[in-house]
Amino acid sequence: MNYKLTISYDGKSYDGWQKQGNTDRTIQGKLETLLSRLDGSEVKVQGAGRTDAGVHAKAQVCNAVLSSKWNEEELRDTINSYLPMDIAVTDVKEAPDRFHARLNAVGKTYKYRIFTGKVMNVFERNYVFNYGKKLSCDKMKTASSYLIGTHDFKAFCANKHMKKPTVRTIEDISFIQKEDEIEITYYGNGFLYNMVRIITGTLIEIGEGKKTPESIKDILESKERSNAGFTAPANGLILWSVDYE
Repeated sequence: MNYKLTISYDGKSYDGWQKQGNTDRTIQGKLETLLSRLDGSEVKVQGAGRTDAGVHAKAQVCNAVLSSKWNEEELRDTINSYLPMDIAVTDVKEAPDRFHARLNAVGKTYKYRIFTGKVMNVFERNYVFNYGKKLSCDKMKTASSYLIGTHDFKAFCANKHMKKPTVRTIEDISFIQKEDEIEITYYGNGFLYNMVRIITGTLIEIGEGKKTPESIKDILESKERSNAGFTAPANGLILWSVDYE
């Protein structure tokens, strides 16, 4: 039976979503170990996306095929009773046999929070990038408009040896400006390695006046990572949701 799981996690203490041979501190690894014990056989977990080390998720989606049939709520509650307190399965649904969390995803929403004040809220430090400088949100909005649509985002990818296509579609970038914080929301059909964090770092440099809004066009055309801005830290980023048809 194929199950679709929606998961929230605090990524601070983890080496990212994807299972790795040199660490047991991954979200996928924790889930596969637990589900394999519950099922009595090896279970593979397919995630909708590979969040980096330190990145959080409000609604990551994955699927897993189990040999036995479970009541959805019972499976959710059983998994949660064994998971550490910084990971929680928020929903479990039976899914069609052909459902694949990554291949069937049609859109993803990410949010990035930037603190622009002088005195950081210590209780928020793990979930906001403490930049500590005022930024021009208007310049950042103007720059973001050049990123909307289908483009080759190779310049905003941290993988220098990327062999797969780097064309993606960003459908919307929106901003919420508060007194000491800017929250950026990205929605698109998929994102490259570190893409959201590199775009955010570039927008921050534009907001500070180090780059012009129009420089985004040249950065895209160059396809050179060195022309884009810095990679914003992981702690400010959260995978907010994954959409399916």
